[in-house]
Amino acid sequence: MIKDHLLTEVTGNVLILTLNRPESLNAFSPEMISNLTKEIKEIKEKPHIRAVVIKGSGRSFTAGGDVKSMGKASAGQLYDHVGRMNDCILALDAAEVPVIAAVHGFAAGAGFNLALACDLIIASEDSQFAMSFSQVGLISDGGGSYFLPKLVGPHLAKQLFFSAEPISAERLYQLGIINYLCPLDQLEEETFTLAKKLANGPTKAYGMMKKLVSHSFTATLDEMLEQERITQTLMASTEDHLEGIAAFKEKRKPEFTGN
Repeated sequence: MIKDHLLTEVTGNVLILTLNRPESLNAFSPEMISNLTKEIKEIKEKPHIRAVVIKGSGRSFTAGGDVKSMGKASAGQLYDHVGRMNDCILALDAAEVPVIAAVHGFAAGAGFNLALACDLIIASEDSQFAMSFSQVGLISDGGGSYFLPKLVGPHLAKQLFFSAEPISAERLYQLGIINYLCPLDQLEEETFTLAKKLANGPTKAYGMMKKLVSHSFTATLDEMLEQERITQTLMASTEDHLEGIAAFKEKRKPEFTGN
């Protein structure tokens, strides 16, 4: 059923979102992207959710756009489709909790960009990534033109865009794009361990860190210093800051509540 193109599960304080079209390597459907965006946006109304995992069912993370349906849509329909993807990417950026992409198999095209839009990427050692748009005569959408050049520089970004050749998880790990690499049979366990650790962290501080990092791409040093000053003043009044100080003085691990 279409509603099952995205599976949702809550374990503790972790929301797990599973892309679920395994017969098509989890290629995006309008319903999948709309539901993913809806789930991400609704996190602000669910304070018990303090970390998110996005993963794929079956053999891959996601093949990105559904090539079988390409060429059939009108210009207006394509414009709307990219708009839905844009809403999803912006929702991920605005989410005030850490979002982890757990990648296995392939992350291709807009699927690669979906992973880049997450805060952290953990991947299986045998996974492959590809900016496959040029294979079908398209440019990158889903934020790839924004994320990739900032991560790898313009020359390597253009190589990946032009060639559409797969790049290994190991290479991306060496480039600092993938944060954690592990064997496929350990991916689920390692992902949840990471998500649980983040879910037990200072959630408000994480949310503000995300905003500052995003802002840093367009801000001057003066602007960033002032943003840090204002933000730090706000963070000093949070319960998590007070708990962190108390735990340090008492020589114990802090028990953050996300407040």
